Amino acid sequence: MAFISKKRKTAESKLEKNKAYSLKEASSLVKQVNTTKFDASVDLHIRLGVDPKKADQAIRGTVTLPHGTGKTKKVLVLCTPDKEADAKSAGAEFVGLDEFIQKIEGGWVDVDVIIATPSVMPKIGKLGKILGPRNLMPNPKTGTVTNDVAAAVNEVKGGKIAFKVDKAGIIHASIGRVSFTPDKIAENSQELLNAIIKARPSSAKGAYLRGISMASSMSPGISIDTKAFVH
Repeated sequence: MAFISKKRKTAESKLEKNKAYSLKEASSLVKQVNTTKFDASVDLHIRLGVDPKKADQAIRGTVTLPHGTGKTKKVLVLCTPDKEADAKSAGAEFVGLDEFIQKIEGGWVDVDVIIATPSVMPKIGKLGKILGPRNLMPNPKTGTVTNDVAAAVNEVKGGKIAFKVDKAGIIHASIGRVSFTPDKIAENSQELLNAIIKARPSSAKGAYLRGISMASSMSPGISIDTKAFVH
């Protein structure tokens, strides 16, 4: 039987068993049940009524959170020399091409987002097996393949996040930190959910939002009532 710490028991005692809370309630509770001493991430886990194996139901997209994620994202821009100054001036931590391709092939992936220009994509294609599973592969659909690297870097730094449904039909996304006010957590969550609802494929049948849970790092999940959302 797994050991449950006193902090965890205290946190769980604040939640009603089998209750689905409103988004507003959950955004307040997630701060109360947090058990970490650091400024933990607040995440949403959304289970969808889709079949990710079908191309048109492999939900993915981007959304700009009104209050950002509370985390400074490390950005790598893979581009030709003529774009390097733009990327650096926009705040990208790493800028270049061949040397970073070699580093990634050697196992280095110490970045949160990778942006690339269309012209270098043929060189990057071979990195798919490394970057794909980590959701780091540049993709035009998420705005990470573009000639306007400065705008792309600014969007990421300004709170733009990418979301993608996994093989189990679930989207996992960080929408803030426990230091955020409940209103900011709720507004960021609503923005993400709006984007996911908008991305619903016409081929998806039945209930689209099957389950929503909010949790901070190492704290119990809080079930959110899906009936409050049009789906």
